[in-house]
Amino acid sequence: MNAQHTASNKKAITINQRRTTTPKTMNRRDFLALTSIGFASTILRPRPSISGESNSRKLSSTEIVSARIYPAIGLCRVGGSNKWFLSPEVPGLPPEDDENYKDGNSLIKKQVQKFRIYGFNAENQVVKEITTDDADIEWSAHLANTKAAWYEFHNPLDNGKLAPGIDGKKRNQQIKNEVERNKKLVVDGGNINIKGASTNKDGNEEEYQFNGEFLSRQKVHLGELRTDNKGRLLVFPGDGQSISPTKDKITSFADNNNWIDDWCDGPVQATVRLKGKLNSFEADSAWVAAVGPNYAPEITPIVTMYDVIENLNRENGWGKTESTVSFREDIYPILQRLDLMKWVAHASLLRSAWADLGPLSNPTYLRQLSSNSDEDKQVRTNLLSKIRAPINQVGSDSTNTTDERSRQVPWMLGDGVTYKNSPLHMLSITDLQYEKLESWANGNFISDYSEESDERIHTFEDIPVHKQPQALTEAALESCSGGGFHPGVELTYNLRHSTLYQRYYDTTKEPCRIAVGNRKSLTQDLGPELTPNILLTQNLSESPIGKQMPGDLTRWMGIPWQCDAFSCQSVDSDVDFPTATWWPAQVPIDVLPEEFYLQAINSDLSIDQRILFSNQRMRWSRRAAGVGYHANQSYWDGLENMISLWQTMGFIVRKPPSTIKSPLSDKSILDEDFFVEMGRGIVDMESPSDMIERNT
Repeated sequence: MNAQHTASNKKAITINQRRTTTPKTMNRRDFLALTSIGFASTILRPRPSISGESNSRKLSSTEIVSARIYPAIGLCRVGGSNKWFLSPEVPGLPPEDDENYKDGNSLIKKQVQKFRIYGFNAENQVVKEITTDDADIEWSAHLANTKAAWYEFHNPLDNGKLAPGIDGKKRNQQIKNEVERNKKLVVDGGNINIKGASTNKDGNEEEYQFNGEFLSRQKVHLGELRTDNKGRLLVFPGDGQSISPTKDKITSFADNNNWIDDWCDGPVQATVRLKGKLNSFEADSAWVAAVGPNYAPEITPIVTMYDVIENLNRENGWGKTESTVSFREDIYPILQRLDLMKWVAHASLLRSAWADLGPLSNPTYLRQLSSNSDEDKQVRTNLLSKIRAPINQVGSDSTNTTDERSRQVPWMLGDGVTYKNSPLHMLSITDLQYEKLESWANGNFISDYSEESDERIHTFEDIPVHKQPQALTEAALESCSGGGFHPGVELTYNLRHSTLYQRYYDTTKEPCRIAVGNRKSLTQDLGPELTPNILLTQNLSESPIGKQMPGDLTRWMGIPWQCDAFSCQSVDSDVDFPTATWWPAQVPIDVLPEEFYLQAINSDLSIDQRILFSNQRMRWSRRAAGVGYHANQSYWDGLENMISLWQTMGFIVRKPPSTIKSPLSDKSILDEDFFVEMGRGIVDMESPSDMIERNT
């Protein structure tokens, strides 16, 4: 994307408002009340999107004949702290951390991906999880960062006439020879093996570190491997650092020469020898990607990467074939995601003015929505009419210019943002999501909503064993954004192509598993420019969306990663309201600061005052110099500042309401859980231009 386009479509606005240096504190009565809530465990918790019903078939045999690694695609997330927490393993439940995902106010904890192995019998039934109690397991992983050797990103190349792809030249064209490009521009962490239980427990053993070099001069640490006390694999990401050894300035949101970061990806493999057996076998491989932090880990994007891949699987006839729609598993998650957007985008807080979906957090209303009776059909169909349908449902001649389509939710930008009148200008849910919603609106669904008190699943161990493998993949991918692939905030549009997956080449393989390539080099020379014709060529040996090599998933993303993530705050357009956003569930736009939350639960204030504080939002990027347009601070300065400031930004965390309930007749926002910006550090910083001027 060029600077002019960036200015019009990815423009951030900073509210120049100083926060008082005197911290606000809650009074002792409120503090004790909140503490008692925590110990009593009465805080409303997010609901798992799977049920505890076993529905299990009787095992035809307990003999394990094959094994597979789960999740099929896993995500770890960079952080500068040595502290860490695990990626989620239960669909619908966020990762768990009791320190708001941060180490103080200035460092972010690493999110670590755990991989497990499951054994299957000859009838393809799940027998059990395989650990070091059952077998000798040797893991291996190969991680690499090949961003600097890839092609520029301008827009997705696979949308055809709806949003024509723009060709991209090679990054770092100053290095022309492919041997030299592979040597200088690829950070190859190599293939590392690890086995046993609690290996590299403290992370100090050099042989398990993924280290590489950039431009033959800059050391880059991509992460490390450990195992837990049962021999499961733990993949740790890097520190989130970005650097230019040549000290080049930032000039692009996605393509900056002589810059490198520590995002990476690659295959995860394992050899298993069951105890008492002479022969070993290879488990079906998985893939892991190390990406940026999720600053709102308890709020799920409306369209997830799991939704994208599930839609792909359905289109290809892969995976599940049943068409029964479950309110709990298929509908409730979408409604919950739509509701929670009010905590990360001000436009969604004011949603009822443009697209009134009703009080989605109200249990009475939810029970009505979960009813498949004819008398509630009007409520269901009215809600569906407010949600933007995918292009296959409305026709390719539809544009974004109609009031009806532009004011439907979600208010997020899509792949075709480069073309204002494209039907892909705004984000839509997937075909499969929409079809499930249509079935729901027509009453063709299972009414299986349950009260929280009846919940059977609270931890991963509560999930029936035959549902655990699928749950692991779904939980890992539902935190990853599945839309706005421009290029995206974590991974991008290449994952919606069937040719990436093992199932395309072997019908016996499971969906979601990335096919492992065998190129001689981690670089891929596709000519001077990457074009739509090259991307979609039927000769998969010459396509970037064929079998994948280490680094192939993350190479499409911006370099360094902070630039694209933080350039995409609110988007100015000729329509002031509602305001479109990019990825608010990962990179928030408007948030409730901790100080406002403390006033919202302050029982010494009147109800009106508390509601006023509850409904206030501040820009998450406030006071970050240069994020937005200013007379003395450039847009590029702002992106460069975020390379230093990204760890000081706050995380959006679920917090309890006050124990003093509001006396209002209807359920009030004061009686709901809050999602509050926590752990925000000192963001004020001179822009690079100011520092240069001061020093000259």
